[in-house]
Amino acid sequence: MSSFEVRGAKKLKGTIIPQGAKNEALQVIAAVLLTKETVTISNIPNIVDVNLLIELLQDLGVAVTNPEEGVFVFNAANVDSDYLATEGFRKKGGQLRGSVMIAGPMLARYKKAYIPKPGGDKIGRRRLDTHIIGFEKLGAIFQYDDVNTYFKITTPQLKGCFMLLDEPSVTGTANIVMAAVLAEGTTTIYNAACEPYVQQLCKMLNRMGAKIAGIGSNLLSIEGVENLHGTTHTLLPDMIEVGSFIGLAAMTQSEIKIQGAGINELGVIPEKFRQLGIQFDIKGDDIFIPEQDSYEIQTFLDGSVLTIYDHPWPGFTPDLLSIVLVVATQARGSVLIHQKMFESRLFFTDKLIDMGAQIILCDPHRATVIGLGRKQNLRGITMSSPDIRAGQALLIAALSADGKSTIQNIEQIDRGYQFIDKRLQALGADIKRIL
Repeated sequence: MSSFEVRGAKKLKGTIIPQGAKNEALQVIAAVLLTKETVTISNIPNIVDVNLLIELLQDLGVAVTNPEEGVFVFNAANVDSDYLATEGFRKKGGQLRGSVMIAGPMLARYKKAYIPKPGGDKIGRRRLDTHIIGFEKLGAIFQYDDVNTYFKITTPQLKGCFMLLDEPSVTGTANIVMAAVLAEGTTTIYNAACEPYVQQLCKMLNRMGAKIAGIGSNLLSIEGVENLHGTTHTLLPDMIEVGSFIGLAAMTQSEIKIQGAGINELGVIPEKFRQLGIQFDIKGDDIFIPEQDSYEIQTFLDGSVLTIYDHPWPGFTPDLLSIVLVVATQARGSVLIHQKMFESRLFFTDKLIDMGAQIILCDPHRATVIGLGRKQNLRGITMSSPDIRAGQALLIAALSADGKSTIQNIEQIDRGYQFIDKRLQALGADIKRIL
């Protein structure tokens, strides 16, 4: 098991380019299964979760070439749909929650699919009900195999219908959309997720010949077509990385430029970091964060303590709450962090408390952070990364802390952040990967 050795309290400087969006990649790569024609996708990040999904497609029989860094060419003309019923798929697919995205395209094109017990982050319950209920409404039949712990899904033919999702699940919406594009008739999805990554998927599918209306809203209308053709697609910059780098600059009192940040797709993210007192300028598609000695958390207009919480898009993404929490530890003032969606995502705060942060974990969903205002730096410790986003938050804490920190289980960080140690070294960070 690898680890990062970090010597913190060093100011960084330079330009960093965010990778392609991980969450978008998992959706659009799965969508190549919907056509027998060639699909070329650019700006794909070289990270564990994405690479594992590409390996799964290759195991399925998808021809994959990688002509240049970040560019992959897929052709799913000869897919072995029976592979999904094998132990090999269950074992590999079970390591990656994103493997569930294969189900929608396979059900639409081959009338059968399998969903293994999902892996991924251990951040609380992440149910598959939205996916399963959506497929059932389209005419799919489910059988659960207790022995092998997977769902088998079959259908004589998917048929369009109206459905009201019980929650605006991003992956659930994407999976149902991919199933519906080849269904007979029209499918209407109300309470659909409308994140930029879902919008990107829908735009890609439309270029492939799908007929999806309402993109960007929570009401999607999908007129089924007989087949889809090939296309080219470029991933957005990863908004989670953009937010992470803003937080990193503030915590380490560094001057950093984020080049190609995808400003138009960031939603409320810049505003939330401004509420923490972080100053930055947006120039074109770049964000420039100057060196700041201190930053002060705002209050609400009536003077009450600021609350930052996650909410479906266009609200604040839950993937950045871990970063916001860490950044608040060195601000002046207090903030309540309310993680509504996942009940285990704030448990990493015990490591920050060991580093000297003043945090009250109110319950599994809420934490109050009393900013130290740099009166006392965090101190380096040995810790373990529990999930992708908490791992990156702990790395930011370590880079700002006095002394040496060791972060174990960095395989979690590698699942979501491309060559993060090398990219931080280019900014002047003292970070080493210990194998």
